[in-house]
Amino acid sequence: MNKRVQEKLVLKSSIKVFLSKIMLTTILFLLGMIITKQNPEIKDMLNKKIYEESFKFIDKKLNYEKYFGKILSLDKQSQKEKRVFSEKISYKKVEKYKNGAKLIVDNNYLVPTLESGVVIYVGTKDDYKDSIIVEQVNGIDMLYGNINISNIKLYDYIEKGSVIGETNTNELYLVGQKDGKYLEYQEYI
Repeated sequence: MNKRVQEKLVLKSSIKVFLSKIMLTTILFLLGMIITKQNPEIKDMLNKKIYEESFKFIDKKLNYEKYFGKILSLDKQSQKEKRVFSEKISYKKVEKYKNGAKLIVDNNYLVPTLESGVVIYVGTKDDYKDSIIVEQVNGIDMLYGNINISNIKLYDYIEKGSVIGETNTNELYLVGQKDGKYLEYQEYI
């Protein structure tokens, strides 16, 4: 056989395997939906797992990268041009505030992330206006409050030390939580 015929056969075989995988996935999904619809116990279990328990996005991301690599691999030139704000949080005064800490900083202070992670919440949380929660790679959910959050979107991945926004006033609120327990602010500042 000539090379062109062999390439066509390989392509046809690859297409058949791909379509078979799609069909099998679709059948399994539909069977799962039928079983869920018919059995209220399974439906309740799925609702509890999805809506009530904490879903660790960062674990999924790290496992994905471990087995499949990064979604977008940057060439060396792109990596050189990528700038990261690498400042640590600097503050004038810190005091305990509710379940976390209130830091007195400069007006319009650029806030760096304490650790890399995935943004899992954007909005007002527990009286902390203009806040985001980052699920960090170390397992801590960190709330940053009183921040202009116009540039941050839900499920963004943020590198350690990169800017997440600037404070609306001279106050920055931080709340750390791990495994459902609030951490003392001295553990993360």
